Amino acid sequence: MKQVYQQSIAAVCIQDWPRERMLVQVLDDSDDVEVQHIINAEVQKWQQKGVHIIYRHRLIRTGYKAGNLKSAMSCDYVKDYEFVAIFDADFQPAPDFLRKTIPHFKGHDDVALVQARWSFVNKDENLLTRLQNINLTFHFEVEQQVNGIFINFFGFNGTAGVWRIKALEESGGWLERTTVEDMDIAVRAHLCGWKFIFLNDVKCQCELPESYEAYKKQQHRWHSGPMQLFRLCFFGILHAKVSFFKKANLIFLFFLLRKLILPFYSFTLFCIILPLSMFLPEAHLPAWVVCYVPGVMSVMSILPAPRSFPFIVPYLLFENTMSVTKFHAMISGLFKLGSSYEWIVTKKLGRSSEADLVSYVKEVPEPRVEINIHRSSSESGLAELNKLDVTKKAGKAKMNRLYRKELALSIILLTASVRSLLSAQGIHFYFLLFQGVTFLAVGLDLIGEQVS
Repeated sequence: MKQVYQQSIAAVCIQDWPRERMLVQVLDDSDDVEVQHIINAEVQKWQQKGVHIIYRHRLIRTGYKAGNLKSAMSCDYVKDYEFVAIFDADFQPAPDFLRKTIPHFKGHDDVALVQARWSFVNKDENLLTRLQNINLTFHFEVEQQVNGIFINFFGFNGTAGVWRIKALEESGGWLERTTVEDMDIAVRAHLCGWKFIFLNDVKCQCELPESYEAYKKQQHRWHSGPMQLFRLCFFGILHAKVSFFKKANLIFLFFLLRKLILPFYSFTLFCIILPLSMFLPEAHLPAWVVCYVPGVMSVMSILPAPRSFPFIVPYLLFENTMSVTKFHAMISGLFKLGSSYEWIVTKKLGRSSEADLVSYVKEVPEPRVEINIHRSSSESGLAELNKLDVTKKAGKAKMNRLYRKELALSIILLTASVRSLLSAQGIHFYFLLFQGVTFLAVGLDLIGEQVS
């Protein structure tokens, strides 16, 4: 939070929108008193500039993000507004964000949500962020856009979207029953008959996790949460007063295909069945199962990001590696195992471009904000806090973590590749070898930034 709070607050406060018609709520659930003080000080600075902005910190911090949103929406002053735009801490909308999204509600009283696309300031930072960009580009270009056009429904991404407050209230509001409150409210609103609009040309700047540890925790929540929700709302979908086509889309495409079937297929086939078949002479997997099917799936996934074609092989191998995390998350969410209901904030480094915000400020009409907005970091205590962090970490050398599941599977796959070589099964040998090396690299934390 402390790495990105100032840029995010500034980006929201300089929106090209009448100040008397806009209220900004900064919702802070942190337990760091020093961070609370510097964020509150930043809010007070914007209050002095004439922005209607409020800092809120909950004394009873239950329900994670859903509980925080529920608490904020229950305030009396929210009743004076018709729409609410939601941004996570590392998101910086362009000054014309509201100008480009709010008009889509006019004349369409059945529209509940207008969702903008994400853009990533660090997509080329390392191999891990490049691979994430492929995945998320497919998500926005294909899943969100196609569903938005043909079904008027898609999963709310939890941020960079504008909701009609009436739709939130009629759909039951924010519930604390899962770790995917964004998907939960979207499904309930859809079943109530509300429609969604996805704007692929409106982008909101944010940051991708750069370490494997942060990415793995994020993916665990993104795959366990939907299975929690699927278990809770399955019968509600069946009994909802929507068409059979919409029910089938929700159950099979929205919940099962990407969140359950594909991780299950990838994990069982490439991590269990294929290596074990090398030790069973009577077992034989045809080349199209091992090579052609995953190859076609990878090409389809990378088509929306044609500049990423050089990374198609690492993408295929890494997705198979991540299937272990996704499969475990899916099982834990479906059967309420382990820490499936634990919310872990994805660590970000605060790489949002200061130059971008300065250019934003120059484009905003009156009232203008001083261009040296970021130099006030020292005034709010951010510089001192960062110096303190650097001092604490100065004596600690960064070292790689070891991921035992990935390392164990790398040993199995590499052993199976040797067995395949001895059995003269060439195509299986190459795949097992490269997949085993990928598991080894991930298990040794050699992909992405290292963590302390």
